[in-house]
Amino acid sequence: MREFSRWIALFVILVTASVAWLTLGSVMLVRTESTETDLRGAVSGLWGEALVQPAPDLVFEWQTSERRTELTGPADAQVSREVIERVSHQRALQPDATAIEVAVDDDVRRKGLMWFPMYDLDFSGTWSVTHPGPESGVLHVRWRFPSADGYYDDFRLAIDGVEVQSGEGWGQVLDVPISVTAGQTVNIAATYKSRGQESFVYRPGEGVVPLRDFSLTVKTDFSDIDYPGSAMSPSERRAENGGWALDWKFERLVTGRTMGVVVPSPIQPGPLAAEMSFSAPISLALFILWLYVLDLLGRVNLHPMHYAFLAAAFFSFHLLFGYSVDHLPVEAAFGASAAVSVGLVVSYLRIVTGARFALREAGVAQLVYLVGFSAAHFWDGYTGLTLTSIGIVTLFAVMQLTARVDWSQILSSAPSRAPSPR
Repeated sequence: MREFSRWIALFVILVTASVAWLTLGSVMLVRTESTETDLRGAVSGLWGEALVQPAPDLVFEWQTSERRTELTGPADAQVSREVIERVSHQRALQPDATAIEVAVDDDVRRKGLMWFPMYDLDFSGTWSVTHPGPESGVLHVRWRFPSADGYYDDFRLAIDGVEVQSGEGWGQVLDVPISVTAGQTVNIAATYKSRGQESFVYRPGEGVVPLRDFSLTVKTDFSDIDYPGSAMSPSERRAENGGWALDWKFERLVTGRTMGVVVPSPIQPGPLAAEMSFSAPISLALFILWLYVLDLLGRVNLHPMHYAFLAAAFFSFHLLFGYSVDHLPVEAAFGASAAVSVGLVVSYLRIVTGARFALREAGVAQLVYLVGFSAAHFWDGYTGLTLTSIGIVTLFAVMQLTARVDWSQILSSAPSRAPSPR
């Protein structure tokens, strides 16, 4: 059966090309993972990591005198006496008011097959707390830096307008003791500039905490905003200077959630090249189906070897894109790879079938099945919809073209071609 043999040959071509694409996609993923492993540590060392700024811990500590009875002397002649000892007490306090302003400026950097979403941070915050108890004692203001490995340019911590010059420890936690009396209000202010990557998060406290008179404003210079997975969305947002001003404002709230913003990252070249390679067999299958139907209708006469060369031309797109995307901008690498692949197909079929078929039927089909389908990977979430749409349109066209084909004659041993439908 002549046509059945051609089907087997086309299937073998498709399987062989699919294996090549799966191998290429796997290589792209390995290269990406290797690059990310080698560079992420170095990039974090240079630019910092995702910053999570906790609210200052406020712990009030005071002492009381307590009487207790103790026994002294031998067991058979113990004498009791009263002693007075100093007992320390602690109470965690929450700010009565919080006002924070943060500027996050995008500074995305690319190294090899990876984009790293860096940003510059300008942090300024004030907190006020009133000691509610009747005791006098010491309020420990414990300032926690986002990271012990980070750097904080022009860092200033002021208590009641007086800049802190020393404290207990300058590690990730700076403990500043302040003497307070009953009903005294303490104002805390902190500012610094730093760098981070991926996201900035403000954490109001450990666990569920009450927020009173709370205000956090995050200003970005980028418009494509997102929020960390466990973070609270802002109360309101407004466009400002090409970016957004995001406001979290609450009069009284109890929450255990954080607040912050995720810095957008361009499409990662390595994973993009791998995804295109993994989905390429579908594009080739639709392209082969389209050409085979035209071949079946007598518009062209193609040998399985012609299909093999066309599959190789399709593969050249992904091969060139995979190894040029780490040297060129993604868009430039995509355009160059598409031009090379389409040029290979059109120039080859121009000799085999003539210029008209090469440009109109084959060239347009390649633009749809290869270039169009691959371009859909640039828009996250639309790849499946694009494939479905192209597949349905192809199915409709094939059904219409082959509706009057005599399949019993096609599958017989007769070598005649099916006539074109009228």
